[in-house]
Amino acid sequence: MWSVTNDKISRRCLLVGSAALPLGVSALAATAADGPRWTVGVIGHTGRGNYGHGLDKVWLSLPEAKIVAVADPNADGLGNAMQRLQVDSGYADYRDMLRKHTPQIVAICPRHPDQHRDMALAAIQAGARGLYIEKPFCRNPAEADQILTAADARDVKIAVAHRNRYLPELELVRDWIRDGRLGRVLEMRGRGKGDRRGGVEDLWVLGSHVLNLMHFLGGKPRSCAATILQDDREITADDLQPGNEALGRMAGNRLHSRFLFQDGRVGYFDSIADDATDSEGFGLRVIGSEGVIDMKCDRFPFAYVQPGNPWDVRRPQRDWQPLLVIDADAAGRNSGESLRAAKQAFDDVMSHRAVAADLINAMVHRTQPLCDGASAAMTIEMITAVMASHVAHGRATPIPLEDRGQPFDHWQNGGNSDHGGEGPAENQD
Repeated sequence: MWSVTNDKISRRCLLVGSAALPLGVSALAATAADGPRWTVGVIGHTGRGNYGHGLDKVWLSLPEAKIVAVADPNADGLGNAMQRLQVDSGYADYRDMLRKHTPQIVAICPRHPDQHRDMALAAIQAGARGLYIEKPFCRNPAEADQILTAADARDVKIAVAHRNRYLPELELVRDWIRDGRLGRVLEMRGRGKGDRRGGVEDLWVLGSHVLNLMHFLGGKPRSCAATILQDDREITADDLQPGNEALGRMAGNRLHSRFLFQDGRVGYFDSIADDATDSEGFGLRVIGSEGVIDMKCDRFPFAYVQPGNPWDVRRPQRDWQPLLVIDADAAGRNSGESLRAAKQAFDDVMSHRAVAADLINAMVHRTQPLCDGASAAMTIEMITAVMASHVAHGRATPIPLEDRGQPFDHWQNGGNSDHGGEGPAENQD
């Protein structure tokens, strides 16, 4: 079972446990029948981001939580949600729901980030103690600043649905880096899915997961240098169009970016539309002088290792192995048991159970969720820095950004941006 120590989930669940919920949450569940449960209000928007990737239904699986109401301006979507979430109270306007029920936890589910700031601020103002927000967190650093300022003033805990950040295997990856088991870390390399959305859309929708991991492993970024292209030419302001998923104006079907971190390490993020890799590159690779760790976002096992000097073409080829197996074998543990425990943890993270439980633990113990608002805000900062650097002709742009807005909004000859287009039919990836 997961154990919570000083606001982080211990990786020991991979070694000796079989369940995947924090101990503190189990204790809360045991007392749920003896006292009131945490009340949850769910905000969705059918046709405009829907209910994210399951941020609504997860609360049904936690005994210590009770969904009391749901809001959705789409009448059909609201009716379906009320049935799915087993609630009698439904509202077209989430502000009415917040005012009448004052839920302690608010799940902000729509994937379209143009709604997140207003929903978060309204929930905080209404007295919510915890927010669970779909990624991307918001549209720009200015909106992130507003949300964090309001949450800090009222001690509201924010968790953001970068699920891979909650995988216990990630603690093993950090241990390997800190213990020098990869030798000297030379660079980090991340990629999006590289499907039809390659480029800026991929940066927002899938790259946000990768940059969140890069920040966790590399520390605070100092600067970003980037180039965005349409095929083989650099984009200009005249190329900008309303983007999908209400992400604001965007252009470009490929991008290349380089981040410099506080300790001098570098990380790269690249995305090329239809890159013919079958999305196998989606994730982050840490390259060291004595080995490489490859992390596969949203897949199990999450982390693989290829030992040895990655640049030595004369050495015998060494197969990739799950990091869990190598770690278990080195410690004399049963690798099969470790894999089974890790798979249970993975399933609970992907279903959001572990993430929602971690948010409740943070509320109870006055700590921070593993992927808190500040972490998600830095992810938005890094995404925005890619665009800011391109607008600055690829120059290294310092982080934090001086201009807290969306760089494409005031790019020369680009005109003024609205909140972004609706785009095509809902994307479920």
